[in-house]
Amino acid sequence: MEKIKIILDCDPGHDDAVAILLAACSSQIKLLGISVVSGNQTIEKTSHNTLNICRYFGINVPISKGSPRPLVTEPMICEQVHGESGLDGFDFPNYEEVFDKRNGAELMIDLLTKNKDVTIVTTGPMTNLALALRMKPEISDRIKEIVFMGGSVDNGNVSPAAEFNILVDAEAAHICVNSGIPIKMIGLNITRKVLVTDEIIKKTLALNNKKSIFFAKLMRVFLDNQRKTFNIEGAPLHDPVTIASLIDDSLINFKKMNVEIDISHGSSHGRTNCDVFDYLHAPKNCYVAMDIDVKKFWNILFKCLRSKAHE
Repeated sequence: MEKIKIILDCDPGHDDAVAILLAACSSQIKLLGISVVSGNQTIEKTSHNTLNICRYFGINVPISKGSPRPLVTEPMICEQVHGESGLDGFDFPNYEEVFDKRNGAELMIDLLTKNKDVTIVTTGPMTNLALALRMKPEISDRIKEIVFMGGSVDNGNVSPAAEFNILVDAEAAHICVNSGIPIKMIGLNITRKVLVTDEIIKKTLALNNKKSIFFAKLMRVFLDNQRKTFNIEGAPLHDPVTIASLIDDSLINFKKMNVEIDISHGSSHGRTNCDVFDYLHAPKNCYVAMDIDVKKFWNILFKCLRSKAHE
């Protein structure tokens, strides 16, 4: 069976770190490269975190620093959840910082020029992909689909309307959603069902291997910070759901509908307006995640943590 070729665009971030690990460990995925964007922390910190993760687990793919800021607005970070480093909770060895010479958009363009039927997975703001599509529109023919973690059918997580990844760069999301490329949205309405709890952390620690200890240490801080910030008992593990949906296409139920990104810079700026009931009779431009098999997700993740890959 042919592997699913992906380019991962991320902003590590605790849940991004798990997405990287899941992509690298899956026998069904061929990870072509990783472009990094500012989001959960500054570009210096998110790129540093990405390199550390890949060096620690021997993930040998090109890693490029992408855009240090959104297309239009000022940068935002999420230190209250991800900490000062963006990946608080785990101490890496000291690695030499050597990144690919291409920036994030350039890496995407080059990898797409050399490969076809590539899935682009974004787990942070969509700035790098939007820039790549603006710089070289013809690459859209090389993209099989875009799968992004962002938005919500209902409420946001940084405003009543907006989810963080979309709010940080709503203009970039607008470009990508309206690119004409097949696109899947995996939003908070789904990822809030995938909760890291004390019991999950205890279960992963019991595996007592390199990946499980890494996961447990990160999730301990992630869960504690989510409790402090949102007063919730479980931490939504947002980003790995994108990768898990590729590993098992029965994991999520999608519904095709019209999705508009609010770029008004008003009180609903960054909202993903999902026309679930087709009120507008507008073109259906996005497959929106509506339900998830939570048990199946954890089976996929624990299979990765138990595997010998990247130990």
